[in-house]
Amino acid sequence: MVDDSMLNRALLADMIGDSFRIIEAEDGKQAVAQLQKEGTGISLVLLDYVMPHMNGFDVLDLMNKNGWIKDIPVIMVSAESDAAYVERAYELGVTDFINRPYDVNIVRRRVMNTLMLYQKQRTLMGMVADQVYEREKSNNLMVYILSHIVEFRNGESGMHVLNVQAMTEMILTHLVRLTDQYELTPEDISLISMASSLHDIGKIAIPEEILNKPGRFTDEEFEVMKTHSAVGADMLDDLELYKDEKLVRVARDICRWHHERYDGRGYPDGLSGDEIPISAQVVALADVYDALTSQRVCKPPFSHEEALRMIRDGECGSFNPLILQCLTEVAEELKSRLNRGVTGREINVDTLHVTDFAADAEASSRTLELLDYERMKYHFFASMSNEVQFEYTAEPSIIVLSDWGDRKLGLPEIIMDPYSDEAFLSVFGQANIDKLNKMLRATTPESPTVNMEMEVNVDGESRWLHLIAQALWSDENPPAYLGSIGKFIDIDDQQAQLRDLQFKAYHDPLTEVVNGAFARKVITERLGEDHGAERSDDRFVMLVCDLDLFKQANDNYGHQFGDKVLQHFAHLLQESVRTTDVVARVGGDEFLVCMECPPDPRPLVARIHGSLEGEVDGFPLSVSMGVATTDDGVRDYDELFRQADMALYHMKRSGRGGYVFYDDLSEEERGSLFEGGHTALSGIDSDDDDQ
Repeated sequence: MVDDSMLNRALLADMIGDSFRIIEAEDGKQAVAQLQKEGTGISLVLLDYVMPHMNGFDVLDLMNKNGWIKDIPVIMVSAESDAAYVERAYELGVTDFINRPYDVNIVRRRVMNTLMLYQKQRTLMGMVADQVYEREKSNNLMVYILSHIVEFRNGESGMHVLNVQAMTEMILTHLVRLTDQYELTPEDISLISMASSLHDIGKIAIPEEILNKPGRFTDEEFEVMKTHSAVGADMLDDLELYKDEKLVRVARDICRWHHERYDGRGYPDGLSGDEIPISAQVVALADVYDALTSQRVCKPPFSHEEALRMIRDGECGSFNPLILQCLTEVAEELKSRLNRGVTGREINVDTLHVTDFAADAEASSRTLELLDYERMKYHFFASMSNEVQFEYTAEPSIIVLSDWGDRKLGLPEIIMDPYSDEAFLSVFGQANIDKLNKMLRATTPESPTVNMEMEVNVDGESRWLHLIAQALWSDENPPAYLGSIGKFIDIDDQQAQLRDLQFKAYHDPLTEVVNGAFARKVITERLGEDHGAERSDDRFVMLVCDLDLFKQANDNYGHQFGDKVLQHFAHLLQESVRTTDVVARVGGDEFLVCMECPPDPRPLVARIHGSLEGEVDGFPLSVSMGVATTDDGVRDYDELFRQADMALYHMKRSGRGGYVFYDDLSEEERGSLFEGGHTALSGIDSDDDDQ
């Protein structure tokens, strides 16, 4: 609600009612600040025109510039009624216009109509986006499963498909930065990367005795093996209903020509240079690199460095110099990512690059823009806040960690069957994983979220993570558990900082016993005065202690020595009581002790007082104590403290170096001690004769 008149804002608020949370802004600048902060959390803007600093049209200009006007409806509210003014407002994107003076029924109806319209629009956009995501995810998953079947028959790791896919994307992305020779959009790169998964689909037609032969091929066997590229292309050409789909066309090119070489010495057609589609050129290089660095039936794996050398030296055929340059420049990223799990594009929402999923092109573009923006924003904040995002599918059992997450935990980005993966279990621990699995499967579609804190092992060091996860359930009846999504948040440093801050907040920095404020809180809870706790069975005693002649320690030996005396005395107090008892510093040289006590607390108090007498480097310790108990039904902290303080005052006036129970003071003594309003903690230490 943006209006420089408080009265106008109040009138509109009353008319709308209390069903909404209303944010008020006095001018355009405040309105823009709130829009920047809240974003689409704002359901509607009621905007005045005439305002200081920035008027209503200026706000609308900024909303258009930032794209907010497409997602946040605006109703202009103003006394202006000039046609040109109203037309200008509509041109800038306002949804409706309300003139002053306001009519309550008109205001309510137009507000509700606008909100319902935009809610339906957002619901529709969400449904379309969900359908796009599910379709893209299903397509990727089917491509992955099909290519994985081929790799399985070939006796190779399913990671070959993922490695080729990831390396293809990395090199193509770097290639478009390096040169504009190849006109590749992000959508093209995504499509080629997905299609690369089908590069060896023709191997399904190769006899198994040749496909999995452990030694070198004979010339005849090699000729049979070489046919897989043309067979794969023919298989895709035979897809009558879909052969004109862009994905199929790209996959067909890759299948047929990913064994062509830049110098024309490849097969099956002997193409050279850029006669070979750039998609096939890049997949060819990715295929060779992964074949070199992977275990195969006929060879052990070469190292990353050796594989790069062999490719550069032409031992594996000739490649486009630009692509070789890209390989060199992404070599370090390859080493850290490939053969460790790659990107997980086949089931990751990050791969969504769809261009034609709805009839309304503007709405589609805006939806994708919002999806990409939210993804970028979420990943940025995740990395800044020590978050590791993950996706887990139950069938097949695969967990995908975010790109930043694998670097944080030292794990592959994709882990097949994590419940039996040694590296994964060494980080998270079998007990944690079993507990999490049980918690997720115990959720319901109506309540799918779980929270859990776990201690993990990262690079040999123990760290605490906070897990927030949501179980995914099918729409069947009964629903089936599909997997989960969520994030791990590193809270170890925060926990350590929090513990340190809490200690500093609750403890005296010199003596490290608790401070007076925290002591009051704890003792109040134990006395039960705030919670109506049972008060008849527990008995407490409070001691207020004062170091006699402490000023002499500072005056004669300096403040550092005085600090040493206080630290020593605090240590003695802690040693003389139980760890569950409260020991606090409540003044300069005044301390407090509160504990549960037996029916007769006098022997306990005598023992404590005796343990405090002694000396520090020749300086004698003399302690005066005032003692109060809850025997008279006192359950109020302030009253118990007042009684102990009064007893201490009496002890100090009587000669110091001992203790006095408040119960032992006569009514006359109690009355005379405080006629001047003094207590041991408020005035006695300033009296000359006490020093």
